[in-house]
Amino acid sequence: MDDISPIRAKSGTNQEGTSAHNRRVMIEALRLNGALSRADLARATQLTKQAVSNIIEDLESDGLVVALDAVRKGRGQPSTPYWLVPEGAFAIGLQIDRHLTRAVAVDLVGSVLARAEANLPFDEPSKGVEVILGLVGGVRRELSEISAQSEERLVGLGVAMPGPFGLKNSDDKWMMPAWQKFPLLETLAEGTGLNVSLQNDSAACATAERIVGAAHGVDHAVCLYVGYGIGTGLILNGELYSGGHGNAGEIGMALLSPAGPGSTPLEHRASLASLYQHLDLNPADKDIYEQMNALVMAEDPKIMAWIDGAAHDLRWSVHLIETIFDPQTVILTSGAPEALARRLVEAMHPLLPSIADRPGRNLPRLQLGTTDPWSIALGAAAAPISRAFDPLFSAILKTRSSGA
Repeated sequence: MDDISPIRAKSGTNQEGTSAHNRRVMIEALRLNGALSRADLARATQLTKQAVSNIIEDLESDGLVVALDAVRKGRGQPSTPYWLVPEGAFAIGLQIDRHLTRAVAVDLVGSVLARAEANLPFDEPSKGVEVILGLVGGVRRELSEISAQSEERLVGLGVAMPGPFGLKNSDDKWMMPAWQKFPLLETLAEGTGLNVSLQNDSAACATAERIVGAAHGVDHAVCLYVGYGIGTGLILNGELYSGGHGNAGEIGMALLSPAGPGSTPLEHRASLASLYQHLDLNPADKDIYEQMNALVMAEDPKIMAWIDGAAHDLRWSVHLIETIFDPQTVILTSGAPEALARRLVEAMHPLLPSIADRPGRNLPRLQLGTTDPWSIALGAAAAPISRAFDPLFSAILKTRSSGA
């Protein structure tokens, strides 16, 4: 008798012309749940057992799925569980920030296989991109030493950097203006020979949180990212929402007072950049995080004062997020030391009343997520994997309309 416990999966469709979508649905179900039998997959995806069998055979022949030893449950026939092959695909993720860059190589299930970081010359993309290409090349060579098939199974390069993108006033120093004007994606594509995609750093951080953090298994979550700037990654209906121009979630641009003289964006008062200014720290220092951690542990009056002020503004932003998006939870993520991020979350309580303040909650309104500084590069690496293997419902709509 098959296990009837809930399995996380999207529904497939038994209509003709949708086999590519169904392959993606099956891969996602295996990634979310681990090993599943054909009967498990049919029940979870609402596909026929024959359709599941056909897709499993195709995935096996493509080296994406492998059969494990048969398992007997109760008195019924033994069932064969199937498992995603981690080496079935690889991707590289790249974080570009004002003073540094990080690159990671991951496999199909998101395990980090290689990583490297380097300093960047501030606001000099023509020189910085040379550093980046060298970094990516080194990670790529390390990956090829781990897997002989890595090059043929490398699905792309995902890039994450601070947004917003494509605004008229891109000369604002907070937006890395020189990098905004530089043909970054074209240069990286030419230098690596890979398909290159771009997202903002808060969206990448949310993707990482879905893979390994507090947003795993949560369909409606907003990740509030406190980095050099401030942004949010929006996970809506289990998918990352990026908006019409890739700028969804740029809450750091929200004004804390009416527009006009004296108006102040949120990130000018509650971001790590504002903390660096408040403490007169150089963000390019190699030991910047150690310096901040030491100040927090010593309860330095200046950093504690900044935490109180930032928490006041971030408390308002949580109220705004809950009112607009009605998430199951808000997750504060940051590249700051965990001790600082934890103090910040503690100082944000009590939260302001909102529609999220209701009895019977399964998740806290606000919780601390990942503070690993590598999470943005990890989330960036997930983008090419997602593009190649996650269900794309827009493709289904196009297929149906073309057949109408």
